[in-house]
Amino acid sequence: MSCDWITKIETYVDGELSAEEMRAFDDHVRTCTTCAADALARVQMKRTIQSAGKRFRPSSEFRNRVQQRISKAHRTRVFSIWAIAPAVLALLLLAGVAVNYVGWHQRQSRAIYSEIADLHVSTLASSSPVDVVSSDRHTVKPWFQGKIPFSFDLPEVENTEFSLIGGRMAYLHQVPGAQLIYAIRKHRISVFIFPEDSLPTAWEDGREKQVAFSTENWSQAGLRYFVIGDANPTDIATLAKLFKAPHL
Repeated sequence: MSCDWITKIETYVDGELSAEEMRAFDDHVRTCTTCAADALARVQMKRTIQSAGKRFRPSSEFRNRVQQRISKAHRTRVFSIWAIAPAVLALLLLAGVAVNYVGWHQRQSRAIYSEIADLHVSTLASSSPVDVVSSDRHTVKPWFQGKIPFSFDLPEVENTEFSLIGGRMAYLHQVPGAQLIYAIRKHRISVFIFPEDSLPTAWEDGREKQVAFSTENWSQAGLRYFVIGDANPTDIATLAKLFKAPHL
């Protein structure tokens, strides 16, 4: 049979019963062998644990060694933190400089692309969009001689969808360059050419997504080429490919 006191044996052994309950339990175990045996086993187990704890209590010398090691480890961590602090600060400064440079470079690139877009739009809006009107590259190219401090080659577009309308002088940051106007279907495309070392920032070949036109830019023989227009990106890339190809 189960005993009502069986659930209170642990509390009795821990001495957490009230005085009245303690007296009642003492009377009960005199007649209940089950509860008496269980209570005795629990008391003996607690005494064994306490005895073992006292037996393996660390000495004061052992405690001192442990505390010294903990203190030494703490000082080492603090020293390590201060030792690497200059390196961390240097890395943070370098990261800050890199971020600022990237931001400055992007702003410069966007500003130049914006200026090139304005030049393209103003050319289209002009009543005289070109200074030399010709579809013959052998006529347009010589016109620039003596007007700009560099020379360039023009591709042959006779057997393509592109047609050369002509060319004009262009200025980017007061640096003279060439602007060629091409037509494809109903679209007009400008090709700007400037000396690479005259631009205020370094460039990466590719496209600019921050302007409303399709674009392409690349470096070739010390010159920076910008192709811009409202034609689709495929047409822009095709015209750029013609310029990049060797010219006879």
